[in-house]
Amino acid sequence: MKLCLRMKRLLLCAAFFILSSSLFTLMAQDVIVNPDISYAGTARECEIGGISVKGVEGYEDYVLIGLSGLSVGQKISVPGNEITEAVKRYWKHGLFSRAAITADSIIGNKIYLCIHLASRPRVSRINYIGLKKAERDDMEAKLGLLKGAQITPNMIDRAKILAKKYFDDKGYKNAEIEIIQRDDVTSKNEVILDVSVDKKAKMKVRKIIFEGNDQLKDSKIKGSLISKGAFGKINEAGKFKNFYKAKKFTPERYDEAKKALIEKYNELGYRDATILEDSVWTVDDKHVNVFVKVDEGQRYFLRNITWVGNTVVTSDYLDRVLGMKHGDVYNQKLMKKRLTEDDDAVGNYYWNNGYLFYQLDPTEVNIVGDSIDLEMRIREGQQAHISHVRIFGNDRLYEEVVRRELRTKPGDLFSKDAIQRSARELASIGHFDPEKVNPDIKPNYEDGTVDINWELEQKSNDQLEFSLGWGQTGIIGRVGIKLNNFSMRNLFGKNRMKRGIMPIGDGEQLSLSLQSNGSYYSSVSGGYSTGWFGGKRPNSFSFSAFFSKQSDISSTYRNSAWMNNYYNYYGGMGMYNSSYYDYTSLYDDDKYIKLFGASIGWGKRLRWPDDYFNLSLALSYTRYILQDWNYFLIANGNCNNINLGITLSRVSTDNQLFPRRGSEFMASLTITPPWSAFDNKDYKNLASAETYKTDIDRYNDELQEKYRWIEYHKWKLKTKTFTPLSGGNKCFVVMTRVELGLLGSYNTYKKSPFETFYVGGDGMSGYSTSYAEETIGLRGYENGSLTPYGAAGYAYDRFTLELRYPFMLGNTTIYGLGFLEGGNAWAEMKNFNPFDLKRSAGVGLRIFLPMVGLMGIDWAYGFDKPYISSTSKGGSQFHFVLGQEF
Repeated sequence: MKLCLRMKRLLLCAAFFILSSSLFTLMAQDVIVNPDISYAGTARECEIGGISVKGVEGYEDYVLIGLSGLSVGQKISVPGNEITEAVKRYWKHGLFSRAAITADSIIGNKIYLCIHLASRPRVSRINYIGLKKAERDDMEAKLGLLKGAQITPNMIDRAKILAKKYFDDKGYKNAEIEIIQRDDVTSKNEVILDVSVDKKAKMKVRKIIFEGNDQLKDSKIKGSLISKGAFGKINEAGKFKNFYKAKKFTPERYDEAKKALIEKYNELGYRDATILEDSVWTVDDKHVNVFVKVDEGQRYFLRNITWVGNTVVTSDYLDRVLGMKHGDVYNQKLMKKRLTEDDDAVGNYYWNNGYLFYQLDPTEVNIVGDSIDLEMRIREGQQAHISHVRIFGNDRLYEEVVRRELRTKPGDLFSKDAIQRSARELASIGHFDPEKVNPDIKPNYEDGTVDINWELEQKSNDQLEFSLGWGQTGIIGRVGIKLNNFSMRNLFGKNRMKRGIMPIGDGEQLSLSLQSNGSYYSSVSGGYSTGWFGGKRPNSFSFSAFFSKQSDISSTYRNSAWMNNYYNYYGGMGMYNSSYYDYTSLYDDDKYIKLFGASIGWGKRLRWPDDYFNLSLALSYTRYILQDWNYFLIANGNCNNINLGITLSRVSTDNQLFPRRGSEFMASLTITPPWSAFDNKDYKNLASAETYKTDIDRYNDELQEKYRWIEYHKWKLKTKTFTPLSGGNKCFVVMTRVELGLLGSYNTYKKSPFETFYVGGDGMSGYSTSYAEETIGLRGYENGSLTPYGAAGYAYDRFTLELRYPFMLGNTTIYGLGFLEGGNAWAEMKNFNPFDLKRSAGVGLRIFLPMVGLMGIDWAYGFDKPYISSTSKGGSQFHFVLGQEF
């Protein structure tokens, strides 16, 4: 029994010994591979039997394994470079904060690897501290820090560098930027970034020390450098004070100032002028000082100018175009302008006549003392014809609609003027972003041709209007739609659905508008126009019609100042019928004026004096139906106005919304038949003051007879010019405007009560008691307050000087303006005096939104007393603007 028990114990010990030996052998086979640890002993070659990944969620294993460069079946050395390089790849990728590779086991010659990774945190929120909204938006665009993206130390360092450069460029050279990363306790493995900016004060130049200007005196350079934002006033010691006065100091601006200085020297003939040394040092935390030392060199003059290589034009002609001769200062700036930049430059003659490959190299061939001989070396090349004209970016207009605006057609000789004119026409039709109409010219030197690619960006220019307003008569509503890409041929054609729900594609205009105040006022109008009637020639056609009704609100106006003036004027002439004024209610639907009318127009683009001119004719008819309407000379009856309008216009502006150069001109004459010349009526005694006093019924009947057919002749002149004060798209632009208008009569005793001028205010037309008149804006005064006696302006003028600057250009255009304005209106043509002005000044803002159109607000101060006002001056006035005014 005891023997058996001893045998069992012996067997148990043997089994335990064997099991322990086996486990020790297996443990001895495990190898932990870490590239950061050096192993002793000889490396052994193993085959990768398997790879697993731990520590990262959201990625497929095969993706993460692929980053390592390792694969199952690959033979590697353990320890060896393969594992080390694999770990380096993970670190180089930048997405992981921990990367290690271990061996789970080595069985025979096969090794089973485990990749341990920890992903970098993602950004859950970014806080910008110490910045304005615009600066914050810039930072978001420039720094590259995005919500939801993984963040690395390199990204933070790069963001700091970019932020520092951004504020350096804005003049904040002492700005301090700190980016703090903190854990987001609400989300796993996410962090919050706090971008804290202390901009400090802008750096400005306190003093600049300028040495070496022995020949170029202070008065010669001061104006030029100040105009470029460079140097300010100069003292007698040669020190330029107020450098960048009220401006930031940046390295870019400083480099521009130094370049401008050398250009000024070159302009005055100092071709060898150079800056010997310059330095900038910090004075305090807000200012720097600048030192500039120049070597002016000698002043040079032109001696001989010789043209070489010109065969199509004579040297005498080129001399006249250049405009520089023997003895002139060697002005390199002027020479460059006359050779390439000016509209009538030497190069433009060649480029406008097909010589695309023309080259000119002005070479100094001889320098004797202060004189220079120039040789103008011309390589004319062959004339280039246009091979292909391609249009890209157009998806709403038929291509022929775009091509008909081009002056560049296959087979034509290359012309710089034609390309510029084509770009102007494409910008002005309103269907493309005018700031992005730029031709891509591709010369083909092998065959002497040129391809022109027009890269366009479509914009929506249809407009939808819905507005509500509140006035003394209650709520005023307006609904309108204007389609600027309408297609009449697609309205009933088979292809109308191919261009969308609306028949579009031909660039025609269709408008419809409805305005109402309930039973007091309502109007509806519609119109159609096209600039290419028939589609083959630039002949315009238009048609429009309208209807409106306005009821009397006599009780509202009974005690108004302008009605008293109206009575004093017309009542004194025996033509004011006060018996009709029964103020029993706010408005009376039985007392009204109704208007309906239609017009048809035709126009043609002229070729002489140039093809910017247009001649247009319009035949119009308007019928006035008056019932107890006591705001005109005639209160009851029907009046008819049939007239012919003749307009000569010229528009050469480069942009519809924000013109920078060019002009607008319009001269028009509107005439009616001279009814009084052949109807054999005695207008002198018809509806006379004597009749009014003795027989009021007869007087009213004679008024109806007198004004059944209205007659007049109306003359108008309007001009605008646009002049940029510098180059580039964003620049100050000076706009000038001159307007004159006269309303005359064929018969002294049949003066038209309609089509008069309603002057003063915002210039927006709308309903008023003095209907059927032309509204003329003059800011700084109330609407109509410059009209004599509140009702009858038979002559007017308006003069405007406006300075504009664009804040945003493109589909959405925003610009500010400051203006001086003057104008007036007169009750008689004989009293017209263009120097008797009502003056004003102010500032304003204009905003163009594609679906809304042009909107604006002006503040103006009127300096003179208007006709209709209880104050001695127009005073402070706000004006709201809707729509473009010529």
